[in-house]
Amino acid sequence: MIRNSSEKSISPSVTIHVSGSLSHGHISYLDQLVRSAIDCGLWPLLDMHHLQELDGPALTYLVRGEGRYFGIVSCPNFIREWMLEAKNRCAA
Repeated sequence: MIRNSSEKSISPSVTIHVSGSLSHGHISYLDQLVRSAIDCGLWPLLDMHHLQELDGPALTYLVRGEGRYFGIVSCPNFIREWMLEAKNRCAA
């Protein structure tokens, strides 16, 4: 289910805190939380302020999902930079 910008701005939201490490093994659980929020009519927001490391599949999940399935409210600079690099590679 992809949501458009106007729906996101008026929908109530829920914040999901992600901290420590995010890897391939965590993605199915995180995706389940995101989908449950959407099923409940909530726009999921990932707060990754305390995220310290992630692997390639987790980075791909974040890049593909941000703005389509969830928003990101807080993100360490190094992760944001990796996300931008990954988006640029996909666009090239």
